[in-house]
Amino acid sequence: MLIDFETIPEREVKGMNGGEGSLFAKMFMGEHGKLIPCRMAAGASIGMHAHPTSDDINFVLAGTGKAVVDGREEPLRAGVCHICPKGSSHAIYNTGADELVLLTVVVER
Repeated sequence: MLIDFETIPEREVKGMNGGEGSLFAKMFMGEHGKLIPCRMAAGASIGMHAHPTSDDINFVLAGTGKAVVDGREEPLRAGVCHICPKGSSHAIYNTGADELVLLTVVVER
């Protein structure tokens, strides 16, 4: 299967899951999950939310930030991967001056 993200329109999501600012994403949704390249503006966040049926895997491509998963804080920078496992809750914050760019993979299980 080939997914051409050049053909998928980018959407702006304001206040995702009760967070601050805007997230810009190209979303591919399949039967078993999602593949989402996205970017968060400086100061933006994805609010705390649960993953009762899926793992949420976030590979950081650029920028800096932090994730909070089940009350634990994790620093984010290019080259690291934050995973919110099934049954956990997390939030993501862009703490840097530049965009936080992520490749998010949501695996339903």
